[in-house]
Amino acid sequence: MNAKPSAPPAELVIEAGRTERHYWADLWRYRELLGFLAWRDIKVRYKQAVLGAGWALIQPIVTTIVFTVIFGKLAKMPDGGVPYPLLVLSGLLPWQLFSAALSGSSGSLVSNGNLISKVYFPRLIIPLSALGVALIDFTIVLVLFLGVALWFGQIPTWHWLVLPVFIGLAIGAALGAGLWLTALTVKYRDFRFIVPFLLQVGMYISPVGYRTDFYPSWQTLLNLNPLTAIINGFRWCLLGGNQALDSSALLCGTAGISILLVTGLWYFRKTERSFADVI
Repeated sequence: MNAKPSAPPAELVIEAGRTERHYWADLWRYRELLGFLAWRDIKVRYKQAVLGAGWALIQPIVTTIVFTVIFGKLAKMPDGGVPYPLLVLSGLLPWQLFSAALSGSSGSLVSNGNLISKVYFPRLIIPLSALGVALIDFTIVLVLFLGVALWFGQIPTWHWLVLPVFIGLAIGAALGAGLWLTALTVKYRDFRFIVPFLLQVGMYISPVGYRTDFYPSWQTLLNLNPLTAIINGFRWCLLGGNQALDSSALLCGTAGISILLVTGLWYFRKTERSFADVI
């Protein structure tokens, strides 16, 4: 009696161009890696730090004091009836979220070069994981703002419910710019020095320390900066509608962020195949 032939062993098929056909499915399959990398970055940031999460508070506190003195006391910028520290801190919240997310994502590929050159996974996971630290720091500063607002007698209103929309816009702007910069940094390492300079300049051309609604003649120019809409949106949410939303600025900012995010994804995907060879 002849034995039945055994079933053929399972085959491992390596597909050419798999990253093109299954990229977004692979991005979901590797979601645990995304969480691991984000948690790793958070632990590295605060590991053996004496003040721990307190470091996330030092920068906004010092910046709030400096901007309050410069813009509020010396320059006598209008506050619209809002305590100037609250005005500055409500502008610092989106700026710090944007700058931290951009800084982390723009250098993420180079800092993870060993991982990229050894194993396949969707490279988009790396800049996405860099957003974790920025969100943690943002949450800490948001709690600080809430405490300061209550101390000044400002009670949260229903406007806070809209805050996630503007958080998403800030993350989208940072991710879009970060994808461009991190892909360019792989090939041109000079961008590691350009990013801090851009952030330093960007803080002063964004309405972090002053209101925009008192300068209508400058409104069109200010609206060219997508962060203007984000910062004004944060102030509208956090200050209970004290600063009105400018629909034209919001539409212009949303359009600019959408273009930045789409083109950033396009360029990142276009250059992704060469990362392991160049890095």
